[in-house]
Amino acid sequence: MDVHDSGAAHRGPTMRIPRSRGALGGLAVLLLGIWGALIPFVGPSFDFAFTPDEPWVWTAARGWLQVLPGGAAIVGGLLMLASRNRLVASFGGWLATAAGVWFIIGPLLANLLSIGTVGDPVATSDLKRALLQLTYFYGLGALILFFAATSLGRLSVRSARDIAFARREVDARTAARADGRSRPVDEPEPADTGYRPAASGRPRLDKPGFGGRAT
Repeated sequence: MDVHDSGAAHRGPTMRIPRSRGALGGLAVLLLGIWGALIPFVGPSFDFAFTPDEPWVWTAARGWLQVLPGGAAIVGGLLMLASRNRLVASFGGWLATAAGVWFIIGPLLANLLSIGTVGDPVATSDLKRALLQLTYFYGLGALILFFAATSLGRLSVRSARDIAFARREVDARTAARADGRSRPVDEPEPADTGYRPAASGRPRLDKPGFGGRAT
């Protein structure tokens, strides 16, 4: 094994992971992010909303407090779900963590930061009011935090499965390079120069213009 192969074998178990390592947490974060980004616009259609209780109405508060963290959770979930690189998947986990934190503390800081208000829950009972606050902000953020933190914990541990996965990739690349080096190279056929040995042992050129006669 050359220096490049030994370096790849050393780095491989550290950086390469199976895609399934962050799949469950990434999928959960992705779905929760889609919910958080879309629910303020579709919720009024089935009487489940904060004011203004009209579907597809854009406000600055909805953009900052729901669409922004929802989009961050979607991107983080996709990175956790699809990446085979530990650093990329971990970045997705931290992005999802930030989104979950903002879902929780954003409504409390909205007035202080002058980014608008979330409005009032459209509810006639305390139970529905609490349900709206949990599903729009606090409970949603807590769930995103839970799945992101769980995935980050799994990504921070280098398991035997991760090492075996990375070594299989390194062995496959090494075998492919070895197969390419051992494959024989076809020699080109010699070009036909028109030279034909004569019966008397003297060389004869069959092509005209070289002192011989064309036959």
